[in-house]
Amino acid sequence: MMATTRKTPAVTKKAPAARKAASGSSRAKTAEIPAAKKAGPAGGAASLTLPLRNLKAEKVGEVTLPEEIFGVPFRRHLVWEVVKQIRAREHRGTHKTKVRSEVSGSGKKPFKQKGTGRARQGGGRPPTHRHGGTVFGPRPHSYDLKVNAKAKKAALRCVLSEKARGNQVVLLDTLELKSHKTKDFVSMLAKLGVEGKTLILDRKGNVNLFRATANNPKVESMDVLGINVYDALNAGTLVFTEDALRTAIEVLA
Repeated sequence: MMATTRKTPAVTKKAPAARKAASGSSRAKTAEIPAAKKAGPAGGAASLTLPLRNLKAEKVGEVTLPEEIFGVPFRRHLVWEVVKQIRAREHRGTHKTKVRSEVSGSGKKPFKQKGTGRARQGGGRPPTHRHGGTVFGPRPHSYDLKVNAKAKKAALRCVLSEKARGNQVVLLDTLELKSHKTKDFVSMLAKLGVEGKTLILDRKGNVNLFRATANNPKVESMDVLGINVYDALNAGTLVFTEDALRTAIEVLA
């Protein structure tokens, strides 16, 4: 009887354990499927292939973007550090107030030190007087912060990858415009489906491009060698020419 009493609890213990193991395996499988779906499009090679268009919005080919530049994860703190350095560099740091030795006025003692019943005074330029000097006022200094060039390139790769994942990168074979008129350039962007803030990236010698975008507050054009993290984040869409994209890959690789 003791043997039977020992066997019966063992059987009842194994059954729930087997059920828990079976339910645990089914839950593990259902949890793995969404993770695999999320990881597929972000890291797959298909998401890094973009169509190459001309100025008439016609597809003329395809370009496969390198994964080491347009497929890296977004590092928020690194991008924040670089943006902070770029914004701090915009401070001119020329603020200045005059101390008592720099303001105009006499340094002669207005009355004798003792015997008048008044507070002692040493001149007309102390900070307690009207038109006197300023104490602990702002002085000219630099606001520049140090960020390594390697960190700047890594942050720019993060921003370009985020733009590519959000379908905010447009590739054109060329931007050789026949006219420098802003109206013609705006109609060309409308054909491409580009709206809102746009950053056009080409080489320096494209004079018509820079003239056509000069009067448009939502569109900015620059040499691809001058792109930075803040400009790329501030723009909604990045438009690369094929030559500019090749140059950017060579610099950031």
